Amino acid sequence: MGALLETHGLTKIYSGTKLPALDGLSLKVDAGEVYGFLGANGAGKSTTIRTLLNFIQPSGGSASIFGLDSVKDTVKIHRQIGYLSGDVALYPKVTGAQLFEYLAKLQGGIDKTHLSNLIDRFEAQIAKPIGTLSKGNRQKIGLIQALMHQPKLLILDEPTSGLDPLMQERFYEVIRDAKKAGAAVFLSSHSLPEAQHMCDRVGIIRAGKLLREATVAELTADVKPLFAVVFKKDITKAALEKQQTLEVLSLHGSSARLRTVGSIQAALKTLATFDILSMTVEDDQLEDQFMTYYESETAS
Repeated sequence: MGALLETHGLTKIYSGTKLPALDGLSLKVDAGEVYGFLGANGAGKSTTIRTLLNFIQPSGGSASIFGLDSVKDTVKIHRQIGYLSGDVALYPKVTGAQLFEYLAKLQGGIDKTHLSNLIDRFEAQIAKPIGTLSKGNRQKIGLIQALMHQPKLLILDEPTSGLDPLMQERFYEVIRDAKKAGAAVFLSSHSLPEAQHMCDRVGIIRAGKLLREATVAELTADVKPLFAVVFKKDITKAALEKQQTLEVLSLHGSSARLRTVGSIQAALKTLATFDILSMTVEDDQLEDQFMTYYESETAS
């Protein structure tokens, strides 16, 4: 299976600005792949999506979806994708049921069993006017409209925004099902735990530039254990970091949260020189690693 979405040097410079909002972006997403597009707010994620969908035209470079040019073949492309914007804007006076019926007619018909299954899984409130729903319930309607026609490519901007943890898990299940069916998913997010949970590959973007592209396994390969330690007496940061085998993340009297530097064996050897009341070990979060990397790039 080949790439369903591909960009080559995609660039966007807004009128009246000097720095590009999107700077030479090159990436691809294959069929059956979930690609997480990650970055802080303002990094260029939404600009990328709007450019891919030809809501705004690129200043340079190109993008293709299903092998079609994103600018020249917009109508053909839009018929085959599912899209959710970062700020869901739906007709407030219609109900979810009315919206789905209208969209189904535009598609020329859909699998009603599939739609019913989505409504049940998300526990969507489809009998009420959309404008009366909470943010989380509006988000469910937005997700269903993106998924209901079983598109070959899903482009989702912050898809779990407003969802409670249970509904987030339902969303992950639905995406796994779409992936098994061969769909590609391009998912914009600022949540590293979310990417770790569901993505095959991720691209990290800052100031419109793709900083790094890797599998989730590659990103987590450098994740190091964290030690939450309670010593018998108060201790100083200098004493803990003297052997350069531990990094002090937080220290309050005799309680410390520490990350290993170098090998685990060396860190444990250092800890063994102190009197310890208790110690627990936890995995460093991918989000911590991401923020360290992101901040180091910002400082460069």
